[in-house]
Amino acid sequence: MDRRVMKTLVVDDEPIARRVLRESLDRVPQVVVVGEAENGRQALHQIAELKPDLVFLDLQMPVMGGFEVVRKLEGGHLPVVVIVTAFDQYAIEAFDAGAVDYLLKPVGEARLRQAVERARKLHRKPAAIANEVAKIRSAERGKIVGRSGADYVLLDAEDILAFQAERELVWIVTEKQRLLATQSLATIAERFQEFGFQRVHRNAIVNVDHVRKISALSSQRWLMTLSNSLQLVVSKRQASNIRNILRW
Repeated sequence: MDRRVMKTLVVDDEPIARRVLRESLDRVPQVVVVGEAENGRQALHQIAELKPDLVFLDLQMPVMGGFEVVRKLEGGHLPVVVIVTAFDQYAIEAFDAGAVDYLLKPVGEARLRQAVERARKLHRKPAAIANEVAKIRSAERGKIVGRSGADYVLLDAEDILAFQAERELVWIVTEKQRLLATQSLATIAERFQEFGFQRVHRNAIVNVDHVRKISALSSQRWLMTLSNSLQLVVSKRQASNIRNILRW
């Protein structure tokens, strides 16, 4: 049996969730919790400072979510990352397709021990750990998490019509509903550009495939109609981007 100690970091924005997970980990041999973080920014700082072997990472957090943390991981020491999520079965199937290790809240002790043992097999194997991190990154590609009440839904890029910012909130617009996003509009714009999304206003990004009509309001202002009849005004600053859309 591998007797090496696994230095572990627990990342979750809910204090109760961190406490419960920490208490469960205290009962797992050769696992030492060296720190906690309540958001992604803290997590990156703790990972750089503490150099944990294993990180239990919640996906839905303020300031910076779990996926963004994984995208920003760099350096010679990468930890084994286990995703902790409250996603529904639809989202879990997406993770399964990418062979990503995850724990579904509330975390059962038997499943927790299984995740630790899997991490132990990767312990101090940089190439294998890097491959695991790459799997998590690829699992997110072309997908985004939306929140509807207490539920989280994993959406494919093709099902999203637009993203709209209202002050500090960012909404994901689908054919029939709006869901809260967990990332900034700037982050979303960067991630989804390759999937045919175009910024048309400082507060709006649209899926070009769902644009149904563009009407001129003036020489530099346009009215855009999407497939769900939602209308968006294209700002003067972003009017030049209309040329990209008009190349159908």
